[in-house]
Amino acid sequence: MTPRAALSSGDRDRLAGAIYALSATVLRRVPREVSLTAISTLATLERTGPRRITELAVVQGVSQPSMTSLVTTLERAGHVERRSDPADGRVALVCVTDSGRATLRERRRAGAQSVAELLDGLSAQEATGLLAALPLLERLRELDEQQRDAGS
Repeated sequence: MTPRAALSSGDRDRLAGAIYALSATVLRRVPREVSLTAISTLATLERTGPRRITELAVVQGVSQPSMTSLVTTLERAGHVERRSDPADGRVALVCVTDSGRATLRERRRAGAQSVAELLDGLSAQEATGLLAALPLLERLRELDEQQRDAGS
């Protein structure tokens, strides 16, 4: 078991709530040509490599028919392609394409730009204080990646 952070439960809840609210704000501010599930699926494929539709459905928490429909939509848009599994020719693997990677890069750029616009509203002292938390924010992201990779 991982040791818990040395925060009171109230401080932990306030901090978690503030981070969650900020992430929700960023998601609302970024224009969406592609659904959040589609972006998440593309990011999973980029991070973990080709996957079966059944695996993607489990990772994304959707039904297999829903994932099949999403993959078909992404395939038509040129963001993914299906390839035969070298280990089992009867199985198709879904792979992210260069177009899918470009879509992810643009979405990340737009999200970062949205946050940058919010940062511009901070005073110099506030910005400096937030900058001091950067290593901790990066560590939270690292913990998330470790948990996702362990569950993949």
